Amino acid sequence: MTPLIYMQDICRYYVVGDSIVKALDGVSMKVYKKEFVAIMGPSGSGKSTMMNLIGCLDTPTSGKILIDGDDTQGMDETRLAYIRNRRIGFVFQQFNLLGKISALENVITPMLYTGGISSSERRERAEHALERVGLKERMKHLPNELSGGQKQRVAIARALVTRPSIILADEPTGALDTKTSDQIMELFNELNEEGNTIAIVTHNEEIGNSCRRQIRIRDGKLEEPDVL
Repeated sequence: MTPLIYMQDICRYYVVGDSIVKALDGVSMKVYKKEFVAIMGPSGSGKSTMMNLIGCLDTPTSGKILIDGDDTQGMDETRLAYIRNRRIGFVFQQFNLLGKISALENVITPMLYTGGISSSERRERAEHALERVGLKERMKHLPNELSGGQKQRVAIARALVTRPSIILADEPTGALDTKTSDQIMELFNELNEEGNTIAIVTHNEEIGNSCRRQIRIRDGKLEEPDVL
């Protein structure tokens, strides 16, 4: 079986003044279809760097990354943008919603960049995604008319609407209270049971342990080799 995410001997180094910071130093891992994994580690461990590489928001200093079978090495920005838009649905800690348009319009937005989808289909898919996350009655509301949990549900619907290979969530409960965090994690679990592949980046042990598998990183290295 071909992994959706394949990282082999990944290094990502940064030059800071006269020093070289090894954000990732020889990391190898695989994530397969329908998995629900947590990429865990304390602040500065390298997990955010890993997320940026998986999401094609950054490129490694060395090593190989395949996303859904496509080797990203040497891809130009146009091709990387295609991978980001078609293969990956992003969910961020601060929601990243556009404040002057409705929940429905926010969910429609990523489909404007994928091409080949009619306006009626875009609306239908966005409505269905919002219904799926429990916001059927909030589609026309602006972000400032929604609670934090509702905003994150809009963000999850936006991630789902392009039917990506993987949903990549960066500290998705970091701006939420405990009760709302539990509800969001329950939604992620339901989406995973429906066949969605989900990777959550988190420093929160409780959140990480509620995922089906944990990949722990510290000081730019995996704490244990990924044996899958």
